Amino acid sequence: MVNLHMYPDVLTFNIVIDGLCKEGKVEDAEEVMKHMAGKGVEPDIITYNTIMDGYCLCGQRDRARRVFDSMIDKNIESDIISYNILINGYCKEKKVDESMQLFCEISHKGSKPNTATYNTILQGLFEVGRIGDVKQIYAEMISWGPYLIHTLMPLCSMVILSTDLLKKLCHSLISWKEREKILTIINGFCLEGLLDEANDMLRKMEENGYLPNDLTYNDIVRGFLRCNKISEMAIFMMEMAGRGFSFDARTSEFLVDVIREKPSVLDMIPELYSEYKK
Repeated sequence: MVNLHMYPDVLTFNIVIDGLCKEGKVEDAEEVMKHMAGKGVEPDIITYNTIMDGYCLCGQRDRARRVFDSMIDKNIESDIISYNILINGYCKEKKVDESMQLFCEISHKGSKPNTATYNTILQGLFEVGRIGDVKQIYAEMISWGPYLIHTLMPLCSMVILSTDLLKKLCHSLISWKEREKILTIINGFCLEGLLDEANDMLRKMEENGYLPNDLTYNDIVRGFLRCNKISEMAIFMMEMAGRGFSFDARTSEFLVDVIREKPSVLDMIPELYSEYKK
């Protein structure tokens, strides 16, 4: 390239550095970055992020942090990707104090965590049992707005949140018109036997013009069956029928199992007796 009077720019160097990092040759990549300055080409944020990520992938988080600090010393402003790389690296080593320090630093610099940041820090905190911090961050997520609710963890981990916080989340989702996410949390309530909360959220949805679907009705019916609340289930079943919904395969199978164990259930639901006897 030089013989043709063509000189590599920062984009060209970044491609080379990225290739070396992907091959695990991160030290060589860092040497290339040092060589850039000698050629009058200043590394940019992408250069530093690539090398930081390379070191983290190799399990060398301390070196990644050194590169981060070097970038700051050279007045190159870090971006959210820079923080996400380090937070992820520390979380993988269970060093959540360092991750939390970086997480707090993001806001202090006037920036905002993104979905990747929240996913990483929540998972890291959850794995080491820092439940109080998880609840605090969930509350913060609600204040940022609907786009962050994509970071909801699996339903099995939602039970660590207080019922009040989940209710607050649902009310926020209703105001943001995030129907599918509301239904996800209603399902979470049902799985945990919080049927009053599930029904309350269902009614709030209806008040705001969002009708539940057959999946939600079936979720709640199965919740009643799990808790052996047959009378409540029968009332809910009539509401379902009135809206043109019916039991799906999972609910039907669940109900059959309940009836086999406790045949007297049929006496509590006369409407089902003739169907069951067929």
